[in-house]
Amino acid sequence: MTPERRADTGRAQAHQIERTGVSKKDAADAAGTNEQDTTDQHVGKGHPTPSRKQAQAANARPIVGSKDKTLQKEQRRQQASSRERARIGMMEGDERYLTARDRGPQRRYVRDYVDSRWNIGEMLIPMMLVVLVMTFVPGVMQVVSLIVIWAFVALAVLDAFFLGAKLKRLLGEKFGEDRVQPGFRWYAAMRAFQFRPLRMPKPQVKRGNRPS
Repeated sequence: MTPERRADTGRAQAHQIERTGVSKKDAADAAGTNEQDTTDQHVGKGHPTPSRKQAQAANARPIVGSKDKTLQKEQRRQQASSRERARIGMMEGDERYLTARDRGPQRRYVRDYVDSRWNIGEMLIPMMLVVLVMTFVPGVMQVVSLIVIWAFVALAVLDAFFLGAKLKRLLGEKFGEDRVQPGFRWYAAMRAFQFRPLRMPKPQVKRGNRPS
């Protein structure tokens, strides 16, 4: 090999070594930069800082527990309101809130007729209280009180019997004898034996105002 060719070969090898060194240096610098960026992202809280959109999305998430409590509170309020409406409706005789026993025009007629008259049975509770007091009085008064209470009960039963007979005729005339709803006698007697302020539904007519 001539001296000129040796010189050219040496220069080519030196140039190749120089390029390889530069490439390795660039790769090392790039790796160092990436490592620095990764380190910077994890400095502080140990996780990348969220972007503005991520922060807004996190803040916009609904609070499930709070919504559930609000919904339950609203449901309880509605249920209480419904119960109150039902109670008032039953007291006023609204057909929508009455039990099956109290529904219908015949049952309303029976209630109105009973409420329009003085019933001996409705005074039974006050009379029993009086007799209870009299039983503490020694002597003849105890015997008299027992006779009085049993006589009063007999009169109340007799009054309820005549009430049922009268209602049978009135219901037959108004609704037809073959359409009279069964059980009206017992229904009328139970209402007649109740103290007027305790009746349910509440009386809708005054005494003396017979239903038409």
